[in-house]
Amino acid sequence: MSNTPLEILFERVSKSFSRPGGGPAFEAVRDLSFSVGRGELVAILGKTGCGKSTTFNLISGLIRPSAGRVAVQGHDPYADFAWFRGKIGIVFQNDRLMPWRTAIENVALGLELNKVPPAQRLEIAASWLARLGLSGHANDYPHALSGGMRQRVSVARAFAGKPDILLCDEPFSALDEHTGNALRQEFRNLLQETGATSIFITHSIDEALWFSARLMVFERPARIAYETTLAPETSEADRAAVRDRIRKVLSGEG
Repeated sequence: MSNTPLEILFERVSKSFSRPGGGPAFEAVRDLSFSVGRGELVAILGKTGCGKSTTFNLISGLIRPSAGRVAVQGHDPYADFAWFRGKIGIVFQNDRLMPWRTAIENVALGLELNKVPPAQRLEIAASWLARLGLSGHANDYPHALSGGMRQRVSVARAFAGKPDILLCDEPFSALDEHTGNALRQEFRNLLQETGATSIFITHSIDEALWFSARLMVFERPARIAYETTLAPETSEADRAAVRDRIRKVLSGEG
């Protein structure tokens, strides 16, 4: 990755939260350092409460670190929050669609906020709905769509603005296995086509292994307990060994 431009940088980052009523602060992230190159797909895996979502929020600029430095494309994502408009796309566990907007209007939302002319943004939104198999549902409201369809709209919305970076917080965990697997494959294909850098947060070992990506396992408070990189050609035996290692780390044996 030495010749790849850096997209995300954490330098000895810590984050603590004060507790209601006083008492010792809750430490969510401790002395965390890592870097992500442009175009990388990084899966962050860990138990609930290990600091994955706090790390996600630090990258997206929703919170600032208590100590250390976070840089995204060389900028402070918290201090320069407005600068990142249109550069970062986010897919959440829940689709977070606006119920009063149709599917195409939801996909076009980011383009609207970025002042893309109405006809152009609707054309772009329609093309992304088509790519995700939703051409016939452009004018449907969220309540008329299945959970998988709503999440497809959410993915289309994230990609429509051609972001440099995609942040994904367990986006397929609420879907049934068949729908989730289909959407994972489509999502992976879109990442390959667009070349976007992606941080993919998950609590599923199998999902992390499926993406054949760089994988970081977090322990609480967020720190890297294990890291490896998988390639599509990685053998099943090697994947099984990685799976066993991750299980040991998560159980405290690694």
